[in-house]
Amino acid sequence: MAIGDYPAEYNPKVHGPYDPARFYGKPDTPFGQVKLAELGSWFGRRDKNPRALAGVFSRTFWRWQHKYMQPKRTGIAPFFQVIVGGMVFFYTINYGKLKHHRNYKYH
Repeated sequence: MAIGDYPAEYNPKVHGPYDPARFYGKPDTPFGQVKLAELGSWFGRRDKNPRALAGVFSRTFWRWQHKYMQPKRTGIAPFFQVIVGGMVFFYTINYGKLKHHRNYKYH
């Protein structure tokens, strides 16, 4: 599978129009329904390569797009989500410089 190709599991006759927010692989038990005794085997069934991780991020992005950015009457929520995400990101990358400006109380 190269960049821009459909997943190997996708079949247009079965699945209909392609949706980038959907996982076309074999369905598995959702994480919320996994019992503690089955947790190790559940993690063992996960695909642990960089392409799978990229697919997870891509599907998450498209689910966010479909929910917040692409409806006909979108609200202001996605813009605030991007702003807050940017604030958290820049605070995290600048934390090493900011921690020296704390106000300590000496007593």
